[in-house]
Amino acid sequence: MIGTYPLGTEKEANEALVAAMKAYDNGRGEWPTMSVEGRIKCMQKFVYKMVEQRNLVVRLLMWEIGKSYTDSTKEFDRTVDYINQTIDALKELDRSSSRFEIAEGVMAQTRRAPIGVVLCMGPFNYPLNETFTTLIPAIIMGNTILFKPPKHGTLLHYPLLRAFQEAFPAGVVNTVYGRGANVTPALMESGNINVLAFIGSSKVANDLKKRHPKSNRLRAVLSLDAKNAAIVTKNADLKLAVSECVLGALSFNGQRCTALKIIHVHKDVAEEFLKLLSEAVNSLVPGMPWIKGVNITPVAEPTKPGYLQACINDAIAHGARVVNENGGTTVESFVFPAVVYPVKKEMKLYLEEQFGPVIPVLPFESIEEPIQYQIDSPHGMQVSIFSNDAKEVSSLIDPFVNLVSRVNINSQSQRGPDVFPFTGRKDSAEGTLSVHDALRSFSIRSLVAAKMNEANKKLINEIVKDHDSNFLSTDFIF
Repeated sequence: MIGTYPLGTEKEANEALVAAMKAYDNGRGEWPTMSVEGRIKCMQKFVYKMVEQRNLVVRLLMWEIGKSYTDSTKEFDRTVDYINQTIDALKELDRSSSRFEIAEGVMAQTRRAPIGVVLCMGPFNYPLNETFTTLIPAIIMGNTILFKPPKHGTLLHYPLLRAFQEAFPAGVVNTVYGRGANVTPALMESGNINVLAFIGSSKVANDLKKRHPKSNRLRAVLSLDAKNAAIVTKNADLKLAVSECVLGALSFNGQRCTALKIIHVHKDVAEEFLKLLSEAVNSLVPGMPWIKGVNITPVAEPTKPGYLQACINDAIAHGARVVNENGGTTVESFVFPAVVYPVKKEMKLYLEEQFGPVIPVLPFESIEEPIQYQIDSPHGMQVSIFSNDAKEVSSLIDPFVNLVSRVNINSQSQRGPDVFPFTGRKDSAEGTLSVHDALRSFSIRSLVAAKMNEANKKLINEIVKDHDSNFLSTDFIF
């Protein structure tokens, strides 16, 4: 037993909603009307208090979801870096908005304004980092928050509750505990959620969006399903391709939306690739997450081992085999990675996102085959191309940039660096996240305008000179 958390009901969720609405007060609350500089100071105070809890948060993250100690530490530190980058990005954004524009006899100042109450729901695989990539920009732009932690990955947030309480005004950050199916439908049905920030399955996202009675008033920022493919051509450096594919497919047991979840390999190099891939997979160190140097740890979801075994059995029944020794071996919540080949259309592993340590591999003869796979796929997040032939790579770049949101050359798929845009096509995402894009996703452009006459110029000058308005201001934040 490492801790407990409350299973709230619709009643407690509604109390949190009321608190968030009261703090926002239709845009008139202390937080949404606070100056950008003031909000930044509050966020800096939060980061300072967050860092004080580093060791405890890292251990809880490791214990609760089975992420290795090294990766748990990286997740915490990366999150702190993300917050600091967000603060710097907001300063830059505010500086560019600190002047007036004049056009056609009208003077105006345009700034980013908050949207309202935001419901943030993060995933279990990156319960701190992924959650905070929506939570932090939503807060710092002046919105008030309902934060629903994931079922697995809740305990690690309790050391930060006091930091939120002491850094921000009352009602700005509100935690909603309980099972999502019990507490979130009523929140959406109330019509009082202005932004849904959700990282998870497209099925759940679609259900939540449909429940909102005023769809035109709801903004959605979603990171959803993915079936990222790797394409290994006969011109690839196979050792490099294997190294990147193992990292891409099995980091945190493949439990990442950006993981490589299917590999297309040219038939001419398939056998050599499979041999190298199997050797690399079998050299990984299995064990508990606190063991130094561990690569493969227990999976977090109780139902995951059974699902993965069903996927492997289905593939075998349709003519595939497990290539690597001990692949798919399961003991309680531990699953040793399985390389499955050759995967075909009729198999579950062909299109379903396995979200675990199973690597489906399928051969191709024509490069049109992996292109057609992506066209038919309901997902469109990323692809990784492995080839040292410039003409071949360029012939793949042009179709794939219109099918996915990121094309990786001779490297695994990944989210970072955080300053790069992170999004997807089809059922994989809605909206764009990055340090800069997220600030825009959780705000709207608002402006104050007046005709250029002497009376208005005098009026505006007086407001700016006396610092009477937090919005209408030429203050420059360093």
